Amino acid sequence: MNKGRLEAFSDGVFAIIITIMVLDLRVPTGPSLEALRSIVPVFLSYVLSFVYVGIYWNNHHHLLHASERVSGPILWANLHLLFWLSLAPFATRWVGENYDAPWPIALYGLMLLFAGLAYFILTKALVAHHGASSRLATSIGRDRKGLASVIIYVIAIPLAFIWPKAAYGCYVFVAVMWLVPDRRIEKTAK
Repeated sequence: MNKGRLEAFSDGVFAIIITIMVLDLRVPTGPSLEALRSIVPVFLSYVLSFVYVGIYWNNHHHLLHASERVSGPILWANLHLLFWLSLAPFATRWVGENYDAPWPIALYGLMLLFAGLAYFILTKALVAHHGASSRLATSIGRDRKGLASVIIYVIAIPLAFIWPKAAYGCYVFVAVMWLVPDRRIEKTAK
């Protein structure tokens, strides 16, 4: 199957996720800096989630650029990824409004963990479809950064109940780790 429809649909979903997140930002109740200060946690959770969705969109784009075609299982793997990412607006708002509570922080981490696992599954489905010696397979390699991300999320989720700020630190660390796009795919997809 041609990958064009998968790319277009996914791009639309990414755009909708970001739009829903920004619509959840509320205008401060007054014109003072104090009123603005009251929404800082909500804004910071939006920024972190925006960065994460942007990272997934960027890597998804590179992954599909290196792919030649898709199959039914790949379509389902992609929907699986989009499902977990579609929970970002909910998790973002809950953690933003309850920034010091362990359950919202842990749920945010679960959303990130399952999105990371879903991206891993999508990658494996694409590699299986294209073959172990394909350009895509060689460009992805062992995906150490993806494995490290999942391990950090697994550590951060229970950490939310012990030391919430450390859990946030883990989420920010993974985002920073991925801010530099994965050049492996970019180099081989030229």
